[in-house]
Amino acid sequence: MLTFRCILKPSVQYLSCSSALTQRIHLQNSPCLCRMSTSPHPLAAVCQVTATPDVEANFSACKQLVEEARGRGAGMVFLPEGFDYIGSSREETLSLSQDLEGDTVSRYKELARRLDVWLSLGGFHERGQNWESDRRIYNSHIIINNTGDIVSVYRKAHLFDVELTDKGVSLKESAFTIPGPSLVPPVQTPIGKVGLGICYDLRFPELSIALQRQGADILTYPSAFTVATGAAHWEVLLRARAIETQCYVLAAAQVGRHHDKRSSYGHAVAVDPWGEVVGDCGGENPGLVMVEINLDKVSSTRRNMPVQQHRRDTGFYHSLEKT
Repeated sequence: MLTFRCILKPSVQYLSCSSALTQRIHLQNSPCLCRMSTSPHPLAAVCQVTATPDVEANFSACKQLVEEARGRGAGMVFLPEGFDYIGSSREETLSLSQDLEGDTVSRYKELARRLDVWLSLGGFHERGQNWESDRRIYNSHIIINNTGDIVSVYRKAHLFDVELTDKGVSLKESAFTIPGPSLVPPVQTPIGKVGLGICYDLRFPELSIALQRQGADILTYPSAFTVATGAAHWEVLLRARAIETQCYVLAAAQVGRHHDKRSSYGHAVAVDPWGEVVGDCGGENPGLVMVEINLDKVSSTRRNMPVQQHRRDTGFYHSLEKT
């Protein structure tokens, strides 16, 4: 069992999560200085933020979360989609975008190097290669290692073009975003092999199964779910992806009001390979949840219920299309 002994300052609220393996801190004005018992398993930190169009304020908030997580022993820290900013218009979203060599990614590379920690930057507004002629961007999930090097970039494949007028949801991501061309192989990290998705990708089980077949122990879906779709579908989708692949699922999230036009559901979540929610940041405030990644649990779950061995070949599932 993982336990924490925290030295608290008066301005910090400390809340326990539902699992003995996890804890949550809502960061306010001062850090919580935590001393952690030794664990045989690596620790991941799944973060929840409220990004705005203010790039500098967003970096400051994320930096504080990463420093807190590293201080508590995290080997890898997960930040959500739109960690860099969430624009209030198409024009603002495009004007604030950068390329991978820009100031934002450079600052996170330096942060990873200084803290000796791996980072999952869950949805960076990356300018496309033909920016001068095609003013669209990629929604890019970047993995940075503890020496500050980019080791993988996945560009979101499934774009959120949805009109739910009865629920007040109207978004057309394809108006300013280029769909990514392909999946990328799972990345070997200090916490296990991590498969990369982003937000709306969560609704496509083919993606998670493909990543599991390539060796993923952990799937990650950094997100900025709307309040309406989050309340209806967020947790059940995350648990379904964990159950069908028998992977950990880590989903950093945006929470609260970003500007007058947009709010996010929150509930940054960690799910184990059995489908149990082992950490939830709630739906109100920025914060983080610490999660033990026990790869023995991945192995035992797959051994005791060998779903992947029972799966038929691709031709079987397409046999109806031939009739």
